[in-house]
Amino acid sequence: MSDEPHQWIRARHQHDRRRLLAAGAEVPVLAVLDAHRRLRGPYSAGGALLRTVVPEALRDWPELVAAHETEILALTPELRGVVPATRETLTSLAVPKERTRFYSRLRTARIAHGLTEFLHGHLRRLGDGPRLLLVDNVHEADPTDQELLAILLRRADPGLLRLRIATAADELNTPPGPLVEPLGPALERYARVITGRDTPLPQLPPLPAEELAARWVAGDCTGDDPRPRAAYEALAPADRAALHDARADALTAAGEPSLALGAVPYHREHGRDPYGAGAGALRTALDICVDLGFYHATVDFAERGLALVDATTARNDWWAFTTKKTTSLAALGRPEEALVLYEGARAATDSPMVHMQAAYATAMIHTRYLPRDEQDHSTARAWANAAIAFAQAIPDPGERAFQTVFNRNGLALVAVHEGELEEALRLVSEGIVWLDRSLGASEHALHRSVLKHNRSQVLIALGRYEEALTDLDEVIAVDSNHPEYHFDRGNLLRRLDRPADAVVCYERAMALSPPFPEVVYNRADTRLELGDIPGALADFGYAVELDPGRVDAYVNRASLRYATDDLAGAGQDIGAGLELEPDNAPLLCLRGQLLAASDADAAHTALSGLVAARPDYAPAWAARATVSYERGELIDAIEDFGRSLALEDTADVRFNRGLAYLEAGDPDKALADLSAAFEATGDPEAQLHLGVCLLKLDRPAEARAALHRCVEEDPDLAARVEALDVRHG
Repeated sequence: MSDEPHQWIRARHQHDRRRLLAAGAEVPVLAVLDAHRRLRGPYSAGGALLRTVVPEALRDWPELVAAHETEILALTPELRGVVPATRETLTSLAVPKERTRFYSRLRTARIAHGLTEFLHGHLRRLGDGPRLLLVDNVHEADPTDQELLAILLRRADPGLLRLRIATAADELNTPPGPLVEPLGPALERYARVITGRDTPLPQLPPLPAEELAARWVAGDCTGDDPRPRAAYEALAPADRAALHDARADALTAAGEPSLALGAVPYHREHGRDPYGAGAGALRTALDICVDLGFYHATVDFAERGLALVDATTARNDWWAFTTKKTTSLAALGRPEEALVLYEGARAATDSPMVHMQAAYATAMIHTRYLPRDEQDHSTARAWANAAIAFAQAIPDPGERAFQTVFNRNGLALVAVHEGELEEALRLVSEGIVWLDRSLGASEHALHRSVLKHNRSQVLIALGRYEEALTDLDEVIAVDSNHPEYHFDRGNLLRRLDRPADAVVCYERAMALSPPFPEVVYNRADTRLELGDIPGALADFGYAVELDPGRVDAYVNRASLRYATDDLAGAGQDIGAGLELEPDNAPLLCLRGQLLAASDADAAHTALSGLVAARPDYAPAWAARATVSYERGELIDAIEDFGRSLALEDTADVRFNRGLAYLEAGDPDKALADLSAAFEATGDPEAQLHLGVCLLKLDRPAEARAALHRCVEEDPDLAARVEALDVRHG
């Protein structure tokens, strides 16, 4: 068997791909999937896999299903009747008119990681070796399925799961904009390519042309056999439309919600009423996808919808297709395209509602979504003020209050970015009071929680941590399943010097959410602060597994591995991190320190290059000083330790310079550094060397007292103390 457990099958025709997919399976097949997005839209393949696997898993290990309910229900709404939904949030429960928060584009990657871990858990419990997953039509897959397969290729344990992924022979279609894990590079790196030769088309049964055409439509027009398609295209337009309507009716009657994101809107578009039923089906799919954070699909449905409606004949639908497309483009890292659409929208209508929403969104693009060097907070402020002006003209008092507060919240974000924190605090605080006064207790619960959360963030920026904690606690009380709130609370508790409580918050966030690289990383950092080295190492490793592009996780794990004498592991992390960021100063510094173990001259040369390139990086000076010290070059070491301390005064460097001064015969300066190090850390080792300094300065009584306290703190130092010359006592 090949060393590469996964296969990438490339063939022009579907019948050749499917032949190769099924050929010579060496392990049991878990599922056979069709990833064509026309079937069920986002996660056409992932959803089919879960519909196959989850019923068995729910029967045999319901605790595993419960742990991954968020991912499962996001992909398979059909399972809502059997998988309990226990983690609903104000965001997921908000009615459409009150939905003011949208998911990050990173949510789909988190979902993919959660599904990977669910499959690992399921297959590990099943036992009996690995299973094989067969997936066709991946070149036609929605980006959600492409991302899922990319993450499975990288993370799947081949002892549990192996993939055969089939695409057409052409290059994969990669969506524009930044992608967390694109499929093409994953296939090239993790799968063995099998190129299929063209073989003759299989023989068709002797059917009338009308029956062949009906088969084409019954397959949701996803096949690539030209004969049924030709029969379909030969039909009269009305007959083709009738086939599409019949297929849409049958799919709708099946009562499976995910069909509304793929085949149903496709057939309605091509049925007898594209401008009515077709546009309506696209609008339904659009609304579902934007709410779930399936933004590439939202853009697709919006473009198809805009081909059927305009601002004159169907303004509400036209604006929904337009603004949800722009929202998705901004989320996908394509804000410039969104700005162009808003310009067109303003030119197309005089609707105050459209102009208000477009003004707000334009402000957010300028202050938040454009690349940092292109952001224009002054322009954003102008658009936010325009949105507020439109809101204040709304006749209904309740709606006027809500829209005014909503848009002033946008202005508050602009103020934060401008450094006007007091203004931001005033805007948000006034909004909270205004909505409490103007709305019923149950109205706009989501946005009211968002306002209070935003105020907590402004208070944190102002250094008013206890007030911020009060706001966060109140937000969590009304929206306890929102994982980001627990994440933010953990970060705040660290600022309040409560690291153990912060870990509890991070763990709560992890329990509520699909795998979340940032919270794992922060828990690692906090565990390190608490002295939990094994826990920190495990978490930094998990953070790297979730996000292999996270350089800071490589830096921290490499540092820990170096500190715990895992030099090989440290070297691997240094290499991986430098591959991502070749000029990363912490990694270059660690590489120099690692070299020192085997080649002091090479280490000194490497660190000299680093201090020349980054003279502002204190650890590099300290590292070169340590190499000089080990080589007996005490004057050079003292000079470099001094440069490090001038940039960043730390107890470790004070201690090391103190030792260098001591060996260089300058106990007065050594005493000053070692005293500072001991006062900062209480380290018995520093106190021992303080005793040595005092002996050299002929202060034996003080030396004996220091050495006595040193042994009291750390009895293991007793032998070293006894070896000292204390004849003066």
